[in-house]
This record gives sequence, structure tokens and C-alpha cells, in this order.
Amino acid sequence: AIVEDQLPVEELPAGRQAEVFLDETPFYAESGGQVGDRGALYDPAGGALLARVETAYPVLTGLTAHRVTSQQPLRVGDRVRAVVDASRRRSTMRNHTATHLLHASLRQVLGAHVKQAGSVVDPERLRFDFTHYAALDPAEIEEIEQRINEQILRNVEVETRLMELNEALKAGATALFGEKYGDTVRVVSVPGFSRELCGGTHVGRTGDIGLCKIVYEGSIAAGVRRIEALTGEGAL
Repeated sequence: AIVEDQLPVEELPAGRQAEVFLDETPFYAESGGQVGDRGALYDPAGGALLARVETAYPVLTGLTAHRVTSQQPLRVGDRVRAVVDASRRRSTMRNHTATHLLHASLRQVLGAHVKQAGSVVDPERLRFDFTHYAALDPAEIEEIEQRINEQILRNVEVETRLMELNEALKAGATALFGEKYGDTVRVVSVPGFSRELCGGTHVGRTGDIGLCKIVYEGSIAAGVRRIEALTGEGAL
């Protein structure tokens, strides 16, 4: 389907913006703090660029909208080759896995009262909001950063499993307050260090993150702190 200005259309001329819906897609739809993928749609026969995909987001369960700018006319029923911007996806994956390592490190250094209060994961950085009653001193920030980078240097495989919700919670997986989960959940684990319920994209091994550097820590509300950090090329 193609939806332009909230109305379904059969054809989208070149140079126009719309939402495109595919029968299947490799694009990650914005969810759980992680931004949607960018990329492009190509003609599978001639390889011509048909549309640039600016982002992807869910509109119904299991249905992803691709916000596109068309480069050639698009029609309902066209076959397309959907290609994700791989470099941008890899940077986002580094930041998402690092967010899990940060969350676990915060709980180890500051205490089990630390709970996630929001996050943003994009290719440029990670932002993590959490419950805590005081500013972090330089020694605490250094200790948290060191624990994250120790896990990166271990270069262990990041494991993903589909599990029953109750089974995952009994196994110690961290669930986010206020988040709605189905009966079956995806559990992302760094063995021996972190286990969370998460539907986002992650690196294959912790070493793929390269390096993590905390660049900001501050207050955003009473009892809520914010950390921003960089990974990969950004950290270098």
C-alpha cells in the first residue's frame, strides 16, 4: 500500500513523500527507544533507485510504515528490493548493546534501586535516563565506564532467545516498568553480566562495540538522572 497525506493512493509520482507498506521488510521500525532504519527501495530488475527511506515505524502490530521520498514513480503492486543503510544500522547496534551494558553497570555500582526511566538509541549516541537520588561523582562514572569496557574487551557473544514471559522473568531478565509484553518475549543477554527483555538490534559480540565513553551525566527531574555516551567511531 501507499499512503499520502493520510489517504491511500495507487500511485506516487517522483519527488513526493508518503508512507509505503511492504509485505515483508528488513527495516527496523522505531521502537523501545531505538530509532528506525534508513535506506532505500530499488528496482529489483534494473537496480534503479526508486525511493529513499527516511525512517520506519510501526502503525499496527506487525505492520511497518516506511516514510519515503520517491525518486521514480511508485505503484501499489510494484516489486522492490529494500536495502537498509548498513553502516548506520551497525552504529545503532553498537549503541543499543552498550545501553544494556550501561544499565547493568549502573545497577552494580550504584545499587539495585536503579531503574531505566527512558532511553534513546540512534547511530550517533546513546542516552539513558535512570532513577537515582544523587549526582554521580567522577569516581563512580569512571567505575561504570570501566565495567562497560571490560565487557567489550571480553568480546563475548551476545545471545538472543525467544522465551515465555514468566520463564524469562524467573531467569532474571530485566523488564521495563510500564512496557507491555506479550506471552513470548525476546531476551538479549551478555552472559554473566546482563539479561534484558528487548526487541531491538544488537551486535553479534561485545567487542563489536569497540569502545564506550560517557560524555555527560546530569539531572533531568527529581530522582531521575541522565547519561549520554558514545561508542565505535564516535568514541574514537
